[in-house]
Amino acid sequence: MEIALFLVALVVVVLAGAALADRLDVPAPLLLIALGLVGTFLPFVPEVRLEPEIVLLGLLPPLLYAAAIQTSLVDFNANRRPILFLSIGLVVFTAFGVGAVVHLVVPSISWPMAIAIGAVVAPPDAVAATAIARRIGLPRRVVTILEGESLLNDATALVSLRTALAAASVGVHAVEVGLDFLWASVGGAALGFLVFVVVAKLRKLVTDPLMDTAISLVTPFVAYLLAEELHSSGVISVVVAGLLLGHKAPVIQTAQSRIAERINWRTVAFLLENTVFLLIGLQARWILEGAADSDISPARIAGVCLGALLATIALRLVWVLGARSLLVRPGADPATSGVAPWRDTVIIGWAGMRGVVTLAAAFVIPEETEHREVLLLIAFAVVAGTLFLQGLSLPWLARRLGAPPPDPLEDALARAALLQQASKAGFGALDELEHEDPHGVSDLLRQRVEQRNFAAWEQLSTTPGQESPSSHYARARLVMIAAERAKVLEVRNTGVVASEVVRDVLRILDVEESMLDVAELDDDSTTVRAVRVAAGDSCDHLAAAGPATVAATSEEMACEQCEALGAHWVSLRRCLSCGNVACCDSSPHRHATEHFHDTTHPVMQSAQPGEDWRWCFVHHLTG
Repeated sequence: MEIALFLVALVVVVLAGAALADRLDVPAPLLLIALGLVGTFLPFVPEVRLEPEIVLLGLLPPLLYAAAIQTSLVDFNANRRPILFLSIGLVVFTAFGVGAVVHLVVPSISWPMAIAIGAVVAPPDAVAATAIARRIGLPRRVVTILEGESLLNDATALVSLRTALAAASVGVHAVEVGLDFLWASVGGAALGFLVFVVVAKLRKLVTDPLMDTAISLVTPFVAYLLAEELHSSGVISVVVAGLLLGHKAPVIQTAQSRIAERINWRTVAFLLENTVFLLIGLQARWILEGAADSDISPARIAGVCLGALLATIALRLVWVLGARSLLVRPGADPATSGVAPWRDTVIIGWAGMRGVVTLAAAFVIPEETEHREVLLLIAFAVVAGTLFLQGLSLPWLARRLGAPPPDPLEDALARAALLQQASKAGFGALDELEHEDPHGVSDLLRQRVEQRNFAAWEQLSTTPGQESPSSHYARARLVMIAAERAKVLEVRNTGVVASEVVRDVLRILDVEESMLDVAELDDDSTTVRAVRVAAGDSCDHLAAAGPATVAATSEEMACEQCEALGAHWVSLRRCLSCGNVACCDSSPHRHATEHFHDTTHPVMQSAQPGEDWRWCFVHHLTG
């Protein structure tokens, strides 16, 4: 009962702390660590010792898997060089650098054990990096690199730690180190791929979302334990399996299974991530008490902890800034052409928060090791120091450097254009479908797809002060759904209709309402702002249209046909061939499209203030 009550209390504190952090607009990891630090000195809070098995076997596999299945394999592959450069090279560099500082300050700590504690503090934490980076809105490429690094660097650190401990006990040769690392990396990747193949085949046979979710929950543990049992890297195995399964999910899973998996893993990750940070803080008292009993002087202990913290931060900056051109290589995007911006390099160098893996790895150090309590305190000092020093200052640094967060309007334009291309393919398939259609089903399908596309386009700017048709539809439909649900519940209370039927109807309403809520959320983040596109697709018509010009103000323009009819428009479009201004497809009369059909002029441009994106009617491309 005591253990059960403590676990329940732990979860309650985590939920309350996360909610409080949201209200105070501070990173939840930092607030939860602070709560743990305070709680560990309260007399009614029991002593918590986070054993390495709990973290390495119980927490690490699901956390890595939850992050991996949400990571884009395409983005990961596009940034594989900086990711590998950080997750392998930087970890080894930090392990030896911190080891040298520790041995210099406390000569009684042997070289192998000094390098071991260097390996312990070397890997930044995936959870901390993701939680803080996404919250403050860093550039997507920076977030991808940080996430990719955090997924793989644990494997390098744990292999380095294992090698250092072996050198301290029996001694190892360079050849053994190389073979061990090769098997850990290549073997872990191969075993992760094997798990992916097996799970993918199972998922093609399983259509029940409950069964699919159960398979998903056990997958990271199978991948991790299989690799560890064969003395390979369980971390790499889990990451490879998660990346591949996430990438292939649209092909090997049903839509219901994907929705269920996404919700379940978001819940699991939320609870575990926040619990991990609270547990870090709860380690403080017994680690400090153990270090106080050491025969090393308090001043030297403080010096080695401070030295290890500063070395951890400085070595990362030296490595990242020293290898800038290799680390943040310019991409195909013209916005990043030429030399990679110093801004991104500095942010990557400063975003080196450590987390629970560092503490768990420290506990792996054998209990009979000399000065073990000081080594544990070094690990705790680096974790707490980097989380508070770098975690609190990273938002300020990003703002001072002017790091641009992802633009929701550029995303809205890309989303609308992608939906339009997908719809073109869908309409093509519909046209090829040989079937009798006495009920006008084809027209209904086209109408619904067009309404979906119009809603996506309306997330760009519309006429100021005017509610877009899709927002109006969502607001009215939500009112209707509330009334429909109330009626269903009223019927349910009579007991006349079977409960299974009532649940089915309520589920239908819930799915539709959730779709409307998502649409409204996206719309709120992009309304009444302008978007300019740095790069887009191209075709002969777009290229021939010449350079885009930005509309000064839509007040100078109007859809004359709508004015003649006394109708309202949503947004205005201008033909680049003749200059005709007409209303968009979300408007009741769709005069811009009508103009294209009448004249075959292929390219129009947005006539909304500040926008320069164009649309080719022939190829359905934005530019």
